[in-house]
Amino acid sequence: MEVIDPWGSRFVLVVGDTSEKDARGLQDGGVSEGLAMRDLTIYVPCGANIAGIARFYDKVLASPVLQCSNDLCQISVGPKQTLTFQSHPEGKVSVSHADIRDDGVVPPEGKPAFLSNYGPHVSMYTADFKATYERVDSLGLAYVNPRFKRRAYSMEEALDQCMFRCFDIVDPDDIEAGPIIKLEHEIRSCVKPNGSKYKSCPFDAIPEAVVLPSA
Repeated sequence: MEVIDPWGSRFVLVVGDTSEKDARGLQDGGVSEGLAMRDLTIYVPCGANIAGIARFYDKVLASPVLQCSNDLCQISVGPKQTLTFQSHPEGKVSVSHADIRDDGVVPPEGKPAFLSNYGPHVSMYTADFKATYERVDSLGLAYVNPRFKRRAYSMEEALDQCMFRCFDIVDPDDIEAGPIIKLEHEIRSCVKPNGSKYKSCPFDAIPEAVVLPSA
């Protein structure tokens, strides 16, 4: 069954089985009738540097690339979940995942100013939060969305808030080419600076692969 929501997102509903459910834990709230989301496919403009997108996830966010071609790359973002970037099936049409607005938010003294993004964002946990921030920040890609109260302008603030954001997806082998696409990511930590599990982390226990911030 295919369902289209009021914003034009397409959902393909399929019959699964309980083996597809992530047994590590659940987000707070009632039990969902859906077992899992197998994949999220994001369209990009035809001719976009898809190999560069794959390198961004591999080298910057440390997410394994499962496949990559001229028109599609698929990233592993969980044991049974993928993130796919695909050339738009309708050809050369305008594709944007950003909704930039100036909310007039004044940053703290000495901090850079950012425009707000009201477009969609991807929220994902990372095993080595500190190292991921360092890679993102070294490329000048750390982003603060002023529309949210939690704003990490530095490594210290990111560790304290257990999150940071990035917006531009670039080819790490060709930074000067600029963003391939803009898609906001909220990168989350499973643990707090003291090593305890962060309150919003959906896992019942801290995964073994998680690197503590003090390591």
